[in-house]
This record gives sequence, structure tokens and C-alpha cells, in this order.
Amino acid sequence: MTAVGVMPATPAAAQGYAGGVTRTLAFTIDAAAINLAAFAVAGIALLMDSILHLPSELDPVAAAIGAVSYVAWTVAYFASFWAGTGQTPGARVMGIRVESAATGGHLRPRVAVRRFLGMVLAFLPLGLGFLPVLTDERKRGLHDRLAGTVVRYAPRPQRSPG
Repeated sequence: MTAVGVMPATPAAAQGYAGGVTRTLAFTIDAAAINLAAFAVAGIALLMDSILHLPSELDPVAAAIGAVSYVAWTVAYFASFWAGTGQTPGARVMGIRVESAATGGHLRPRVAVRRFLGMVLAFLPLGLGFLPVLTDERKRGLHDRLAGTVVRYAPRPQRSPG
């Protein structure tokens, strides 16, 4: 027991691999957060446009800037959380984390970006790249294999009685 009355967390090796439902719910929470931020930024941009009265010739440029920004924000969101703590906010809510399959540690930024690109590839053939999560012993999809990652249930500190 530690000084603040919290029992040490269960070692990572004893934690199981996260399955498809948990991972899908975590992704759904993350997608909602990403889109909420995008809607807020789009709303601010529309308000600014209504005040500044920009020429309509700039509409395609503004749309392209918005699309590129959305993609960059999405990649940065996932990659920074995976490389930083191994948990996106959705993963934290669901009690899971992404870690290196080889070391069990956090991902390097380049590996986190590779995992994100692998997710895009897994989605392309009607989501078939995610099917191995249901059948693989370590519940790894295409994106996990490409990046050398696993998704485990995160150990949670346990409160001691009293």
C-alpha cells in the first residue's frame, strides 16, 4: 500500500487484450470529440466570414484549408495521445491503452502516425482490416500489425478499504 492509501496497480502483463466492442466505443468517443472541435472551429470561421464578407471566390480555398486542417487535427489527435500516454480520451474512458507489442511501453511519434495510417487502410476495404481483432490471439487488427502495437486494458489503481 502506498502512502495515500492506494494499492499498486496490476502489472501490465496480467492485463488482458482489449476486444472489438471496447475499442469501437473508445473510437466513437474520440470521433465525437474530434467532430465537436471541428464543428466549433467551423462555426467560428462562419461567423468571421459573415463579419468580414470575404469574396465568394475564396470559398473553395477556405473549404480546402478546412479539409486539410481537419485531417491534420485528426492525425495529430490520435498520434499525440498514443505517443504521449498511450490513451486517447476515449481509451481512458473505456480503460484501455495502446502500447508497443515488443516493449509494452509508449509509442514513438512515428509509430503512432504509422498506426493511424494503418487504421485508414483497415477502413478502406469495408473495414475488413479490423476483423482480426475478433480472431487474433492478441486481438490485433491490420493497424496494430503494421505498427507493432497491442491494445490492453489499462491497470487502474485500486483503493484500499478503510
